[in-house]
Amino acid sequence: MIELRHLRHFVALAEEEHFGRAAERVFVVQQALSNSIRNLEEEVGVPLVLRTTRRVQLTPAGQEFLIGARETLALAAQTVERARRAARGEVGRLTVGFVSGLAFGGLPEIVRRFRDLYPNVSVDLRELTAQEQEAGLRGEQIDIGLMLLPVRDPSLDSRPLWRQPLVAALPAEHPLARRRRLKISDLRGEPFVFFPRQLRATYFDQVMRWCAASGFMPHVVQEAIEVPTLLSLVAAGVGVFLPIEFFSRLSLPGVVYRPVEDAPIVEIVAVWRRGDGHSPTVRAFLSVAEEVLREGSGQ
Repeated sequence: MIELRHLRHFVALAEEEHFGRAAERVFVVQQALSNSIRNLEEEVGVPLVLRTTRRVQLTPAGQEFLIGARETLALAAQTVERARRAARGEVGRLTVGFVSGLAFGGLPEIVRRFRDLYPNVSVDLRELTAQEQEAGLRGEQIDIGLMLLPVRDPSLDSRPLWRQPLVAALPAEHPLARRRRLKISDLRGEPFVFFPRQLRATYFDQVMRWCAASGFMPHVVQEAIEVPTLLSLVAAGVGVFLPIEFFSRLSLPGVVYRPVEDAPIVEIVAVWRRGDGHSPTVRAFLSVAEEVLREGSGQ
């Protein structure tokens, strides 16, 4: 059986044209190199080298064999490197689900950095609700999910990536827009626009508990499933909205954002299938995400 070491020995001998120098080059004794070449010739079935007292020359068959040997060694090196790069998460495909709105904060920076560092990994982004992401993870349609909801599915693992406070989104002409900072009690009696509870139950319930602790329950006059739609309703004067702070990057005419004292903190988490945390590509994406978000928070 022809082995890669036989090919390496043959190429070294062909290039050095001397058994002693070739043996030194491949770190073997001269007799071992001579035996390796002899075994190679037996496997091929024809003489590959002409041995003289002065130097070694290739036979016509040896010259042709040298071309193939070099190509085979180059291909073997490429194959090894591909395996090593795969083990480092540098090649492959990654499908990432994300909830509506994350495109306005964090996600673009993460994806840009990841693509810069891992240009040979194809990243497929899919905008999905948290429930759709969990189903996609279980069905192996996506590899990582980015969502606001805590995950209780025992088949999934998760890790908090970053934490964001809620802020108040107000119509630009609203009297409260003239203040630099609000209290949640300032919104008592205001009409609210918000997500349907069945779409984001944890987020919805967290806001309701916060308001209830201040002595009122928000009156939701209009629901919408997308953040830009809700902000458009704010701009139209339909009501106020309590988005996560990074949504304030979405500059919309007629909308102003104000911090709110003692605002609850919402965690954005990365979710993946239990066991896939050992996947080099998943690990690489999580590492990049944490690095980018840590830089963004100034930590």
